Amino acid sequence: MRLLIRPDLSGRFRLFYMTVNNNVDEALVCTVIFVNYFLLKCFMKSDSLAIKQRYDRIAPYFDGLQAIMEGFFYRRWRKKLWAKVDGIHILEVGVGTGKNFDYYPADAQITAIDYSSAMLKQAEYKKTRKAVAVTLNLMDIQSLCYADNTFDVVIATFVFGSVASPQKSLKELCRVCRPGGQILFLEQVVSSRPLLAKFMNLINPIMRVVMAANINRDTIKHVKSCGFSFVNIDADSGVFFKLIEARK
Repeated sequence: MRLLIRPDLSGRFRLFYMTVNNNVDEALVCTVIFVNYFLLKCFMKSDSLAIKQRYDRIAPYFDGLQAIMEGFFYRRWRKKLWAKVDGIHILEVGVGTGKNFDYYPADAQITAIDYSSAMLKQAEYKKTRKAVAVTLNLMDIQSLCYADNTFDVVIATFVFGSVASPQKSLKELCRVCRPGGQILFLEQVVSSRPLLAKFMNLINPIMRVVMAANINRDTIKHVKSCGFSFVNIDADSGVFFKLIEARK
């Protein structure tokens, strides 16, 4: 018998007894669990300031870290999301380094925000280089400095894995979107397949250090509970990420 520490599905760590016959497997399991436990205790503060600091740290390398996933998967889904846009006045939250700039509608009036000044600095470089018509602002998604019913469309791509309070952030998006307006999400979500969900929960602490985001958020549940008049999940979305359209 071995006494181990393992994360349960809620992300908390609990003690349990486990027997492993193969010494190599036992060593591997123990190593992964210990690393996750160490990361959780030392680096995994989920408050807004800690999240901002993590993104400030990785901002210069962010595009390179995501290059493979961006090229093979995310790029075509970004294009599909922006093709759904139904409105002129658009707010993009969590603009990051400006990965969506290539898909902005030519006739739109776009405002984009981010909480990390270092990420926004990268977006400014890209805005200048590509001559993108967008207003960039440093702002927290959980406390938007815009009046109610300001925007026709609000867009968030790979944002809700990193916000401290998903529910509070969703309420802010709903507040600034006009009645009948459109809110589009492209978000990494916890898999509906039990084994994959367990694996995502296991490696989540590592991913939070490397990519500064959670990969096991139940964003679909959060969106559906927000009181939108309409919510649609793209049936062709992947196992690990979903394209979601909502209407206020």
